[in-house]
Amino acid sequence: MLALAALGGVDIPRFFLALATILVVAKLLGELAERVGQPAVLGELVAGVVLGGSGLGVVPEAGVPGELIHVLAELGVLLLLFEIGLETDLKEMFRVGSASLAVAVVGVVVPFGLGFGYWAYLPHPATGEGDLTTAAIFVGATLTATSVGITARVLSDLGRMTTREARVIIGAAVIDDVLGLVILSVVSGVAAGAAITTLGVLRTLGVAVGFLVAAVLVGRFLVPRLFDLIVRMRVRYVLPVFAIAFALGLSSLAAVAGSALIIGAFAAGIILSGTNQFDTIEHEVRPIASIFTPIFFVSVGASVDLSLLDPTSPAARGTLVVAGVLGVIAIVGKLVAGWAAPWVPMRRLVVGVGMVPRGEVGLIFADIGLRTGILTESVFGAVLLMVMVTTFVAPPWLKALFGSTGAGAR
Repeated sequence: MLALAALGGVDIPRFFLALATILVVAKLLGELAERVGQPAVLGELVAGVVLGGSGLGVVPEAGVPGELIHVLAELGVLLLLFEIGLETDLKEMFRVGSASLAVAVVGVVVPFGLGFGYWAYLPHPATGEGDLTTAAIFVGATLTATSVGITARVLSDLGRMTTREARVIIGAAVIDDVLGLVILSVVSGVAAGAAITTLGVLRTLGVAVGFLVAAVLVGRFLVPRLFDLIVRMRVRYVLPVFAIAFALGLSSLAAVAGSALIIGAFAAGIILSGTNQFDTIEHEVRPIASIFTPIFFVSVGASVDLSLLDPTSPAARGTLVVAGVLGVIAIVGKLVAGWAAPWVPMRRLVVGVGMVPRGEVGLIFADIGLRTGILTESVFGAVLLMVMVTTFVAPPWLKALFGSTGAGAR
């Protein structure tokens, strides 16, 4: 037992204590957020800032403990997307499919164009070792993402997942992730100095879309029959165990196929929503997800570097100016997307605000640029602040919009 306390270089008791602190503080601040009329996810994000490296330093960031937290956070967002898939009405999703596609495309093209134009043609700090065009591509790419996890959690907390706006937002955010895979493949190739071909881009897009469509079509035919057999088993809690195992397996298959983990989890939820055991699965999976999902939001908040907010530092002041410009571009670019589907009656500002959070997705793009020397530390810091602003501004904004107009308003 003593040997296990430091297994693999990890101080297990200390790690468990950190994990317990993360869960407790996330729930307490989530409760506080709800008491003041805000979604619980905002409190969990603040918990991450407080417990992160620039705060109390409770959340492990480096080494094996940091990797373990990252794995648990990934599990949390997968279970969240699995839950969202379970709550998704596929027929209703198809009805707003054209609107979701339009919102997603505009929400990618406009922020990228504005970000690229700002970095390529207006004054800003030095960009690192790469040329100006390459750096502008990276900056534009960081502005295109949408964190489906954050918006989905807010909509779920507010009880608005059945509204038309929610269906458009979730559909657009999933399409955004597909487009994000394409953009990620492009920027990764740019960073590696590889030639970008139209065929390669189309292949990435085809794999992502094809996997989602094939998984749902095949799964909807085979999985209900499988779960009709599973439910006859006598072992306790067999349904949630097999449901989560199915979600994890499909997520892994999605990644192997060249798609994204969260797309596989979302598809698994949609597939299981068509089973006879749907109500039981949803009821029994929710408490399990409620343990892991806050870890994801805490880890996003923990990435915030509070030193970047110090206006007395000359370096920080320059970073704050760039972050301010990027933040405005990031918000405006997604708000415009809310008006991308004029043929669908919906509250367009709600849709635009729902697309605003960048979360962890934008950081992935920026991190590639930083590690390859295309972006400097100060530019990465500005992008980090942009992500932080868009992530924190959306939950209370959505709460205010839904609270002021009511669920049924259009």
